[in-house]
Amino acid sequence: MKKTGKALIVYEDNLTLGWGAECAAFIAQDAFEFLDAPVMRVAGPDVPAMPYARTMQDFFMPNAEKIASAIRKLARY
Repeated sequence: MKKTGKALIVYEDNLTLGWGAECAAFIAQDAFEFLDAPVMRVAGPDVPAMPYARTMQDFFMPNAEKIASAIRKLARY
């Protein structure tokens, strides 16, 4: 993080109240002076549970396209 000044956290859980939020909080607390952009997270949407239907699972889970889009957005910051 000292080299890039940016952090992207990817995890397969709901965005809100997930462990990724805790990681982002630790990064913001312990490495704030090294950040050039806000800590970004790529995660599932805030829904009650993982859907059973395969197409809905593909929508829910982070994938290469979502991650690449977040990386590009973070790089432009």
